[in-house]
Amino acid sequence: MPQSVLSLRGVRLQGYVWMRKIEIPRNHADIEIAAGASLDRGVVLLSSGPLTGVPKIRIGARTYVNRYTMLDATERLEIGPDCAIGPGCYLTDHDHGQDPSLPPLAQPMPGAPTRLGSRVWLGAHVVVLKGVQIGDRAVIGAGSVVTRDIPADAVAVGVPARVVRLRTEAEPLAGELASLGQL
Repeated sequence: MPQSVLSLRGVRLQGYVWMRKIEIPRNHADIEIAAGASLDRGVVLLSSGPLTGVPKIRIGARTYVNRYTMLDATERLEIGPDCAIGPGCYLTDHDHGQDPSLPPLAQPMPGAPTRLGSRVWLGAHVVVLKGVQIGDRAVIGAGSVVTRDIPADAVAVGVPARVVRLRTEAEPLAGELASLGQL
């Protein structure tokens, strides 16, 4: 969809954004994309719930969102500038309730803001769940599920994702060496 059409529908584009066959099913006015961002084929920006006048999905300047990634927001999902999001990722700021008296689609969707800092790198097929804050320059390994906050400069991997080292350290943590059979 051309940028002019997205702008007419209410998407807040802050300059030129490279987009290749993305999908925005509804609530276009809930989306803000900074200049220089790139969204590849099959990216879905899904905003649910009532329009609030404040963007629920924000993508920072020069951030690249790779193919078939979904950003799913009901409250606030923010990606900082200069991030690299691998293919097939899923980022959300909510989940479904678990009231046994209600069918799955009638459940409330409790949420909490989710934020990626600047220069964050998510590998392929990473899942980031509601309320998570990922610090600046953190790296999340492919296939990880991030269920809690990750500090700046951390390298985190696994299900659930756990910090294995800090990028500023010369040596990996003992846990990483053990997992590699070097301890």
